[in-house]
Amino acid sequence: MTSQPTQPTQPTRVVDAHVHIWDPARTDWYPYLAWPPEGGVGDESRMFRRFDVDTYKTESAKWNVEKFVNVAAATGPHSVDETIELDNNAEASGGPDAIIGGLPPTETVAEAIGLLDRQMAASRFRGVRPMGGMKAPLPDREVLEALRDRNLLFEVMTHADQLREAATQLAGFDDLIVVIEHTGWPRSNSDDERTLWRHGIDALADLGDNVLCKLSGLAMPLQSVGVDALAPWLEYAIEAFGVDRCMFASNFPVDAQFGTFDELYTTFSDVTAVLDSEARDKLFAGNAERVYRC
Repeated sequence: MTSQPTQPTQPTRVVDAHVHIWDPARTDWYPYLAWPPEGGVGDESRMFRRFDVDTYKTESAKWNVEKFVNVAAATGPHSVDETIELDNNAEASGGPDAIIGGLPPTETVAEAIGLLDRQMAASRFRGVRPMGGMKAPLPDREVLEALRDRNLLFEVMTHADQLREAATQLAGFDDLIVVIEHTGWPRSNSDDERTLWRHGIDALADLGDNVLCKLSGLAMPLQSVGVDALAPWLEYAIEAFGVDRCMFASNFPVDAQFGTFDELYTTFSDVTAVLDSEARDKLFAGNAERVYRC
């Protein structure tokens, strides 16, 4: 992906694999949204705001977003309640079409599995992400086995320094669908971080077809949604995993601090402009549609 047409065409459709529908007024669920930081590089007001389905659809209107996946953002056990509430309201609200719920820290494996089973009452529930407090990048093997047995997926939410450890822990789980969030979540654009990240991405990509990479979240460490900032990371991940195992996602409204939905998806479109329409449909919609069964 080194040369691009002068005017790349927009993808025909989008299935956004990572959105957070939230309301900062619910301080019990989203206490971290109550006090926006000051003096940052981005526009914090674009993240620390009420972000409902109508707002999302307005901001993404130019991109034919057919479906979107909500990913847990409420703290601790509230992330389980969030799954149930979003599912109950989805038909009236117009989304989400699939939900990644929360896996908060628990004292026992049985408690963790109980939280999975509670969320399975939600028809749009497809899997979980960890919600803080985990020293390792993955939960206990018994929890991963429970996810596999329930046809649920696990989303790895960890930084570049733990990607290789995650790959080691996932060895042998060939029948569990695993999604690496935020392109492996590098913490900076330093040479050392890039090297660490590449080693981790390579190790995860080598595990097999059940491990996928969500191309999202890079605006957080890179503080930009521009092509020059994101392209090296996106291109490396797509090359490592292949177009059948990657999917674009907005991470809105978090990444909105550094640009609009149009600007972010224009970057995604520009980076993939040399690919054919079938490959681009997989990256922008088809893979997410398949993985999240929506």
